[in-house]
Amino acid sequence: MRSTFHGLEVAKRGMFTQQTAISVTGHNISNANTPGYTRQRVNFQSTQPYPSPGMNRPQIPGQMGTGVEAGSIQRVRESFLDDQFRGENNKLGYWQTKSSAVSKMEDILNEPSKNGLSAVMGQFWQSLQDLSTNPENEGARSVVLQRAKAIADTFHYLHNSISAIQNDLGNQISVTVKEVNSILKQISSINQQISEIEPHGYLPNDLYDARDQLVDQLSQYMNIKVEKVETGGNAQKIAEGTYKISLVNADGSEVPLIDGDQFNQIGVEGGTDSDKDGILDQPAGALTNFKIVTPGTPPTDVASVGIGSFSQGKLKALGESYGYTEGGVTKGLYPEMLANLDKLAKDFVEAFNDQNKLGKDFDGKDGVDFFTGTDAATISVAITETSKIAASANGDKGNGSNALKLADVQMSTVVKPYEGIIGALGVEGSEARRMTKNSAILAQSVETNRQSISSVSLDEEMTDLIRFQHAYNAAARNITVVDEMLDKIINGMGTVGR
Repeated sequence: MRSTFHGLEVAKRGMFTQQTAISVTGHNISNANTPGYTRQRVNFQSTQPYPSPGMNRPQIPGQMGTGVEAGSIQRVRESFLDDQFRGENNKLGYWQTKSSAVSKMEDILNEPSKNGLSAVMGQFWQSLQDLSTNPENEGARSVVLQRAKAIADTFHYLHNSISAIQNDLGNQISVTVKEVNSILKQISSINQQISEIEPHGYLPNDLYDARDQLVDQLSQYMNIKVEKVETGGNAQKIAEGTYKISLVNADGSEVPLIDGDQFNQIGVEGGTDSDKDGILDQPAGALTNFKIVTPGTPPTDVASVGIGSFSQGKLKALGESYGYTEGGVTKGLYPEMLANLDKLAKDFVEAFNDQNKLGKDFDGKDGVDFFTGTDAATISVAITETSKIAASANGDKGNGSNALKLADVQMSTVVKPYEGIIGALGVEGSEARRMTKNSAILAQSVETNRQSISSVSLDEEMTDLIRFQHAYNAAARNITVVDEMLDKIINGMGTVGR
């Protein structure tokens, strides 16, 4: 026969378990606005029934329940949505960074506008046309000379501005590499803490949250693969274990980044060590590869990953924008634009000088080099006297036919090719903005689905709070009932005849 005190133990367990649930609900409510927090729940489970199977078990009709206990306190999270979000976040990081780089270049080129190279060239063309109709006019010649200087100044401005943004991108790569390395170090540290707690049978939910938040951040920089590794000991089956994280390249190959409390870091091959921590993080010229190294003195090389091998992510976009070498050829948004500008300036200088030499200046002498320089940074006006402009084709001061041919030179060597460059940049910018918008929508959609499962709903928590409170009160009332029963047994029975 079971003891009357059995009811007290069942009710006590009910009170303790509901109290645990109320505490967890309070923890959820308190962290409703905490970034990265995942709501937690108590997994209720029945305690071992009485009696246990055995030869000496009491002969009662069947096993009696002994109450409830809090089996575990678990995060409510869907790992599939985590993986899906990190994949979309990786694409978003790539397109956001690329869109920003293209937008900065579009701002510098400033086309179409009244101040861009096309407009300056148009003004130069108009001045040459005016000179062709009035080659003896000193004012017209002076305007041509000033417009030519404006072209040189515009080339200088474009070259210097694009070079400055490129240097800024190099500094951004350095900062980004440091951020990535800091995240990798933090994740490995949390892995170590988790590996020390789980074997004792606990679930370090808040550490899980901190780690997943860092992994989400890491996914923006590079494509990663996350695997869970059991910690052993008395760890619960639902324990998440430590994370093993790898960099996944475009061809599907993997490079280890984190395994438990061991971690590798990323550096720039052939760069400089800006903060003297042994990791090269500042690019020195065009990038060649990113290096995966194991920290140490000196660091140990693990692998080299080319920019083209990266599978999207912010690091890839930064490398493609700043410039990288592949097969001995320098590629990338900014170096290619600088190369295009240099070619435009060089072709223009050579063709314009050749045409000017075919004409006659104001004094009837053969024309000379009008411009000097070999690229956008060095182009300048070589002549200082307006009389040196070879507007005439035959030496006649009233002849301006060569001025028209000079105008044709700048149209064919700069204006039309430049329009092609601007057009291609516009298409690239449009694509980057469109893909950024699409990626942001997809990432937000997955995040919304993830939050619908993992975020704290105050309405739901308040409902749970009331539910657990009623269960707690009912368990307390159960103790009162059992207490009255015991009072009757102890103080009210066996008093007949007294």
